[in-house]
Order: sequence, then C-alpha cells, then structure tokens
Amino acid sequence: MKLTLLLIAILLLPLLIQAQDKSTVPLTRRRMNDTLVVAQQDTSAQKDLYDVIRSVFNKKGTVDNKAITVIGSKPVFSVLPAVGYTLQTKLAVTLSGNIAFRVSDNSRISTISSNAAYTQNKQIIIPLQSNIWTAGNQFNFIGDFKYYKYPQSTFGLGSNSRSANENPMDYTLFRFHETILTRITGNLYGGAGFIYDNHFNITETGNADGSVSDYTLYGPETSTVSSGVTLNALVDMRDNSINPTRGFYGAVQYRNNKTFLGSTSAWSSLIIDVRKYYRFPASSHNVIAFWSYNWVVLNGKPPYLDLPANTWDQYNGTGRGYIQGRFRGAQMVYLESEYRYHITKNGLLGGVAFFNAESFSAAPGSPLQKVQPGYGAGLRIKLNKVSKTNIAIDYGMGNQGSKGVFVTVGEIF
Repeated sequence: MKLTLLLIAILLLPLLIQAQDKSTVPLTRRRMNDTLVVAQQDTSAQKDLYDVIRSVFNKKGTVDNKAITVIGSKPVFSVLPAVGYTLQTKLAVTLSGNIAFRVSDNSRISTISSNAAYTQNKQIIIPLQSNIWTAGNQFNFIGDFKYYKYPQSTFGLGSNSRSANENPMDYTLFRFHETILTRITGNLYGGAGFIYDNHFNITETGNADGSVSDYTLYGPETSTVSSGVTLNALVDMRDNSINPTRGFYGAVQYRNNKTFLGSTSAWSSLIIDVRKYYRFPASSHNVIAFWSYNWVVLNGKPPYLDLPANTWDQYNGTGRGYIQGRFRGAQMVYLESEYRYHITKNGLLGGVAFFNAESFSAAPGSPLQKVQPGYGAGLRIKLNKVSKTNIAIDYGMGNQGSKGVFVTVGEIF
C-alpha cells in the first residue's frame, strides 16, 4: 500500500510542490473565488500526499503536524509545472503561478492566479484570474482574463446533435471580465461588471459527411465581439469553497451586450447557479451534493461561439462524460448530483459517484431538446489536508459512446 501511494506521489510530484509549503492555498483552476479562511487546527489524524512522502523517507516514520500559519498581508508566491489531461486538450503541459495574500487581518484570502498550458491538441491557453477581497470583506473584485489559441471541434446545435457531425474549428479568444461586488447584508453580495469576449481568426473544416454544418447555417463569421455589462448577486454560505461539506451557494448573473460597446450584435443572457451540500449520513464525513446550472439567452442572437455550451461555464465543470462543447445552444438546463465518501479514515483516499443530465435548445427561439445523461465514478487523493484540496481523477460516460478520463485539482462543484 505504501509503495503504491509513493508511486502515485511521484507521478503527481509537480502538484506536490505547492503542498509542501502549507502557508499557501493550493493552486486550482476552478476555485479562484476562495472564501476559505485557514485557521489554526489539529490535523494530526489526517494525512495528505506530502505526509506519505515524508513518512516513506523518514526512517522513524513520524510526521510533523505542527499548526499551519495563517496567510497574512505579505504575499506568498508559488510557481510550479504540472501535467494534466482532459478530453478537450488531451495531455497538457502547464506552468502555474499563484499569489495569495490578505488585504487586512479581517479579510478573506485574495488570490491572483494563472495556469498557462500547451496541449497535445496544439492549443495555447493563457489565463489570469484574480479575486481580491477588501478590508472587512466589504468589496470583492473578481477578474477573468484569457488568451486562447484554441483548435476545438463543434458538433452542431441542440442536445439532439450527433457526435458523427464533428466539425473541427480553430479560433483565437481574448477575454476580459471584471466584476465588483459589495456586501448588502450578511452573506449576500450584489454588484455589476463588464464583459468583453473577442473571437477572431475563426475557421471551420466542415462536417465529415459533406453536409452543411450548423455553424454555417447559424451564420459563419471570421471574428465576433460580445461586449456588455453584467448585474450580479451572490450568496455563499459554504463551510469551505474548495471542498464544501455543508452549506448553500447561489449566484445570478444578467449579461446585456450592446453594439455601442463594440458588440457584434445586441443580446442578453441569464445564468443561475445553485448548489447545496449535506452530510449523508449526518453523523459521517460523507457528502451528497446537488448542482443546478441554468444558462439561457433571453433575447437577440449571440455569436455562435458565445452560445451556452457544456464545460464553458465559469469553472469548466458542467458535462462530465462529454468533451467540452459537445452540446451547444441558446438554452442550457443542467442538473448534477455527486456522492463523496471517505475510503480511508485518515482522509487520504476518497471516492465519488456522480450523475448529471443536460438539455439544450438549438438556435434562439427553439425549444429544449433531448435530455443527455452523464455518469461515472472517481478517486480523490488528498493533496492538502488543511484546505481539504483533493486531486480528482474521474471516469465519465455519456450517450453515443462518449467516455473519458477527467483529471483536475479541486472538486468539480
């Protein structure tokens, strides 16, 4: 058992570089809006991968479990290489950086993070995400900036689309999103933002059978801009934003794109993101989690690449079991449930079982189509026992022979 865990640790060594300095919050791609406040705590009964490595090379087999230092106003820097895998990128070599700090002693942890990558599919991914909390958590500044050189296939519109109609595309994306939230009362925040998405150098290969692609029927363009303002509301009552075990999360975003702001067309959309977590059974550490993500175009005709699509949500989490962009359309309704359980008492190993269902319409004005299920199971390996960050390795399946491995750091939702 110890040898097996050591081999896993060696394969994941780049990720462990972050875990070795436990005064930092582990870097994750999805959890930029970190609400976790790390406190002094007794973690002696818990184990993570760093403990495994130390116990293997420590002849006495003892592990120093001293209390963890809380992140303060002095920035903590982390830079690390890593290797990842997703259906849309295949193998990816990444260079990640993270700055974690507090603006004041009574503020939540602020982060500035990047996770640049070059993939087996010849994709260039350069993101920069920021989440800054002011003193007393009165204001929250959330930024999302991206440069993607992104060969990626589309499969047509609606959830009735067929995987056989794969249409290889290529484009470059420049994204600038900035949101400012202020506390209204308690855990309720509200605010506004500006969103700019520019897709350019857009090309398509076309459907393999020679039929006219949905992209062409929708209205092909070599470049598009979606530029507008957002209105936002947020309630976050989770006990841990990285790996919640109880609590509630709800977020609403209304987006209004205007031609006078540079948008190719005028259109608006609404996103409603709701999550709930329960201990189940109540006396255990196991968790059952529920997620509802609904993304709809309210009016107008968005550019094709700005239509709602699976795994293009803010955290790239929807639609396990399918490749990113497998389903796309003017309306997206998504539900998921996941059961998370401990395999070992010390928390080092855990498992999950998940099931999701999604339905998409085709072009604006069309009804929702067939519900497409996704399901699977996965392994969780504790990367950092203080923040409860896991390495997630999932195997997901869907209809029409869709299947694949999904590897990431942190929970999907």
